[in-house]
Amino acid sequence: MELTSKLTLEMLGEPFLLEKRIALLHAIEEHGSIIKAAKAVPMSYKSAWEAVDTMNTLSTQPIVKRETGGKDGGGTTITEYGRKLMQTYEILRAEHAHFLQRLSQVTDIHSGEFKTIGRLAMQLSARNQIQGKVESIELGAVNVQVELRLKSGAKLVSVITKQAVENLNLHTGEDVTAVFKSSTVMLALPGALQLSARNQIKGTISHISAGSVNSEVVIDIGEGDVVVAVITAGALKELGLVEGSEVIAIVKSNDVMLAR
Repeated sequence: MELTSKLTLEMLGEPFLLEKRIALLHAIEEHGSIIKAAKAVPMSYKSAWEAVDTMNTLSTQPIVKRETGGKDGGGTTITEYGRKLMQTYEILRAEHAHFLQRLSQVTDIHSGEFKTIGRLAMQLSARNQIQGKVESIELGAVNVQVELRLKSGAKLVSVITKQAVENLNLHTGEDVTAVFKSSTVMLALPGALQLSARNQIKGTISHISAGSVNSEVVIDIGEGDVVVAVITAGALKELGLVEGSEVIAIVKSNDVMLAR
């Protein structure tokens, strides 16, 4: 096992320089064309321009500029300020690599504690954050369907944009965190309905916090994983749910976000 970490520089609280964006800048410097640079990275032409626009917007000075005219019909170039940023990033990346090497020498990286620490460090308001492993990635015309296998063995499908897949640098076999709000989770009794939703996870209610308007229902889906649903008090009564009841948690694939 090797200790690795991606270096990201932020500006105004937003991701500014990421490794893939730096790779894009180097490719622009080499090819002088955003089309050729996008193919070299690789990323879509649209994603490349979105990355360039984001960097230029967040930066105090332009990093990439488009030139028109000339004998070659113009092209895309890196500004002097952009070259200095690239050089600074390489210095920081070298120091970052040295830090990770030193950290791996003084810490037991085989215990699995780092992954747990990383998940605990995420600051997210969504109630449901479940670890899973990417089993498949199916590309569509606009969106991408990512299928996860949870620790319990349950399957969870997320539909996200191609841009999101590129930003997360997702690959099969990798660990990710599925994130979805408790308000997006519907509950049904086993065998009660035939539903089209991709995500139908069976579990047992371990705890109910009943309120006058809404109730929070915690469902144990196995192996320490839980799904939390917030439903109306009327729905709780109508379904006859109590602690120990078997239910099916239903989550639309479009409501499942992914984080790393």
